[in-house]
Amino acid sequence: MATKLAQYGSLLALVHVVAGCSADAPQQQSTLREENAAASVVPAKDTKLVVAFGDSLFAGYGLAQDQGFAPALERALSAGGVKAQVFNAGVSGDTSAAGLQRLSFVLDGLARKPDLVIVGLGGNDMLRGLSPEATRANLDAILSELDKRGVRTMLTGMLAAPNLGADYAAAFNRIYPELARKHGATLYPFFLDGVVGRRDLLLPDGIHPNDRGVDVVVSHVAPQVSGALDE
Repeated sequence: MATKLAQYGSLLALVHVVAGCSADAPQQQSTLREENAAASVVPAKDTKLVVAFGDSLFAGYGLAQDQGFAPALERALSAGGVKAQVFNAGVSGDTSAAGLQRLSFVLDGLARKPDLVIVGLGGNDMLRGLSPEATRANLDAILSELDKRGVRTMLTGMLAAPNLGADYAAAFNRIYPELARKHGATLYPFFLDGVVGRRDLLLPDGIHPNDRGVDVVVSHVAPQVSGALDE
């Protein structure tokens, strides 16, 4: 893992600008409006509603519509006997601050209260070298709002690239486990576990999983999602 994290850090240093890897904000909001319109279809009573709320890693950046994290997770849950609709609320380029700003918009646009919200933000904060304290505050506010609404949560973590330095990594890496404990959220510690450093599982940018990489991630995450839905 140490070698793969070193490769991860080198790749991130080369593609620091990828923190954007996104369209402009109006286009993102337009996409979200279209997705929220689709979410107006009410899932059946025996179907769990899961919201994947994150950045490009959730949005399916660079992949066909049916190859991203949300549709792959929905298929994996179904294969495991869990009837669930996984709503893709990922926006490429989102920081934790941008996620906090649109959280109420997403939740209020759903047909009903979700059974689980998976929060996957902070990677772009790290890519941009933003303050870990600010990232923590934003994620804390997101989880607090979900707590206030009585929504069960799962947090997918990110690790700081080694090239950002030991002090930054120490401050950033403890955000996710500490917030998960504070809010009683299910924690998946590192979203890219199993794909970091694997060129065969990544897009040419060296950061985002390809369809095979998404399947690896989902194979790890789906059991925890299933367990969280059963709590």
